[in-house]
This record gives sequence, structure tokens and C-alpha cells, in this order.
Amino acid sequence: MHDSNDTNTPPAPSLFTWEFASDPYPAYAWLREHAPVHRTALPSGVEAWLVTRYADARQALADQRLSKNPVHHSESAHGKGKVGIPGERSANLMTHLLNIDPPDHTRLRRLVSKAFTPRRVAEFTPRVQELTNQLIDGFAARGEADLIHEFAFPLPIYAICDMLGVPPEDQDDFRDWAGMMIRHGGGPRGGVARSVKKMRTYLAELIHRKREDLGEDLISGLIRASDHGEHLTENEAAAMAFILLFAGFETTVNLIGNGIYALLRHPAQRERLQRALAEGDESLLATGIEELLRYDGPVELATWRFATRDLTIGGQRIAEGDPVLVVLAAADRDPERFAEPDTLDLSRSDNQHLGYGHGIHYCLGAPLARLEGRTALATLLRRLPDLRLNAEPEDLRWRGGLIMRGLRTLPVAFTPEGTPEGTPEGNPGGGPGGIPAGNPGTTTQEQPYA
Repeated sequence: MHDSNDTNTPPAPSLFTWEFASDPYPAYAWLREHAPVHRTALPSGVEAWLVTRYADARQALADQRLSKNPVHHSESAHGKGKVGIPGERSANLMTHLLNIDPPDHTRLRRLVSKAFTPRRVAEFTPRVQELTNQLIDGFAARGEADLIHEFAFPLPIYAICDMLGVPPEDQDDFRDWAGMMIRHGGGPRGGVARSVKKMRTYLAELIHRKREDLGEDLISGLIRASDHGEHLTENEAAAMAFILLFAGFETTVNLIGNGIYALLRHPAQRERLQRALAEGDESLLATGIEELLRYDGPVELATWRFATRDLTIGGQRIAEGDPVLVVLAAADRDPERFAEPDTLDLSRSDNQHLGYGHGIHYCLGAPLARLEGRTALATLLRRLPDLRLNAEPEDLRWRGGLIMRGLRTLPVAFTPEGTPEGTPEGNPGGGPGGIPAGNPGTTTQEQPYA
């Protein structure tokens, strides 16, 4: 390992700038080689350790000496408020899987797993396909679209709302709240916290209504799990519904957006996938989703961890109370683990990426995200086969934010598809059939890493 103070070492790159947001991978390569466990001041003012090598990252993700509970943060109460989702503390939404450790984590994950089963996800496949087709119907006849605003953003919002059991007439509210959250500080001051509070109030009311009339949706499943001798309070149920929505939509927005963008920038890989799909072979789609998760995944840094005692990662001493951020994007480009890591290879078979984490905090919603990603990409490539980028890559902007990585917009052009029967051309006046109208709340005033 090189000493970062060695005069022969290239200067350390700047982190958390607009240029860094557009392409962080050269900076992460420098950190992996010269300072693989690197202490830095974040834009919020909080200092944290960045873990960038695959082996160290995998160890840290599973290390139970690193707590998910912000109570272990050594900073003041003011500093503690800077390390989570804005507004979740004041809205009493802290008791979810991203903020707790065993044994509470074990109990809650077991209860949520009873409701959020692989079978439930599999049964949701036709609805995801229906939503995907309806959204494409909304712009296919125009010959151009913004695939973030019109496709990647609304698809997971409506999907998770349907799965949670949010009535269709309320789903536009969720879309507005989610749009505010995805701005990462670019909207009105305090807007994210207000949206979180509104969502918390709504979820509490919805849980109360569903206790009176249980259905087959996910919130009803959470309630049933709490009524079978296990202890799941109403606050816990609301917090779990909130984090399933919060963690379950932006990761998928970015998986779809980043994935389409990567395919557009790698036409040979895109053509391979289109040929396979045309032949009815979806094996390349399956490995391809995993490669897109590795190559430019939706989650750049894993959520916060805090050292509960002095420990060592990658030869670097971490003090008790220090925050640790595992840089998934850096680990998944580590040449010590992946051959030609900067090359997109949809058929990559040895691909144990960390895109959805590792260990007990592995993403519970990963099967749903994969389903939505596979469906979205396959349907787009089949229906709009000459899809192409309608902007210069250097003109695209990436949303600010510390944890997630995703494009603000993705303008594309294509040969217009025939107007779907019964659908007005251009779809004036709202969303596609069966989907509420709304907008994703994007803004041109966002700040990087706010």
C-alpha cells in the first residue's frame, strides 16, 4: 500500500464536487490504491471513514462491531441529526431496519420477511409488467422522452404503493412526497422533513384503517405478523412501511436510469442483449442486471455505520464512535476482485457484487428491485429498439446526495411507436391508464451532496 504522504504519490482527488458526482470512479481508484480507508469531511460537516476496497468493504458490511444505530455516533446531538434521513427522527420513524442492530433487527426483519416474501414479489410480476407498459404507452408515440421523469421514477413509486396497499386515489401524494425526498436538499428548505412528516401521518392513518379491514397487501401483512404473538408496535409498522417505500423506490429509479444509460453508452452490449431477448433467451438479462448493479449501481455508499469500540479495518485504526461509510461503488470496481472492473460485460458470471449490501443488512427489497429492473429494461428494448441518448453525456447532471447515485434526467429519442389503441397521442391530461397523474418533483436547483 502506498503512503498518501509520499511525495511520489499523485495528489488526492477532490471529493463531493459536481465533477466527482459525474464520474466518481477515478477518485475511488485513487483511494483504493493510496488511502483505502480514508477519513474525510463530508459536505454536512460530519467526518467519516470511507472504505473503498472490496475485501475491506465486505468485512465492514458484516462486522457487528459497526452499529447501524446513530446513538453510537460520537458527535453531538446536532451532529447525530445529520446522519440519517431528514425528518425521520422528529417524525418518530427511527425504528426501521436501517437504524437498528440485533436483537431488535433480528426480530423486525423476521416479522417483515413474513409479509415481504419472495412469493409475494413473484405474484406481483404481472402488475409490474402492466405498469411498465402503461408508462411506455404514455410517450411511445412521441419519439422522445425523459426516461427518469416519465419512466424510471414513476414505475417503482406506483409499484411499491400498490404492494403496500396505498389506494390509487392517494398515490399521487406519495409521488409528490417521494419527489421531494429524491431532491436531496434541492427543494424548499425543510421540504424533505415536511414530506417525511406527511408520509408518517398518512401511514399511521392507513395502518389504522387496515386494522379494521385487512387485505392481501404488504401493510396488512405487517399487521398480521404483529398479531401472531410477536411484538410489532404501530410505530414500528409505520417505520417499516416508510423505509420499504423510501429504500424501495430510489434504488430502483437509479437501477433503471443508470442501467439504461450504461446500455446506451455501450451499444455493443445493448445489441447483444436485444438479440438475446429477440431469441427468447433471458439468461443474458439475468446476468446483465447483476453487471449493471456492479458497474454503476444505484447505491454509491452503504448507509451509516458507527464503531461501537476501537477496531481496525484495512490496517487503519477506527476509534469508537466514528462513522464508517462503505463505498459500494468503489468496492465493485476493485481490480483485486473483478477482472477488468471498468469494462461493462453483461455476461460476467463471477459477479458477487455488493450493490445491495452484504450480511444481515442485505437489502430486503432486492428481489422486487431486480424484478422491476429486468421488466423495465427488457420491455424498453423490445418496444423501442432504436432507443438512443438525446443529449451529450457531459450535459447530463447527477442528483446530489451522499448515499444514492442517479441521473436527474435521461433524455432519449426513438422511432415513434404506433399510438396504443384507446390512448390519446401524447397522453394529455395525466398519467397512462390506471396510473395517477403527477410529477417526480425534480428540480434544476439541486446541490451536489446536500
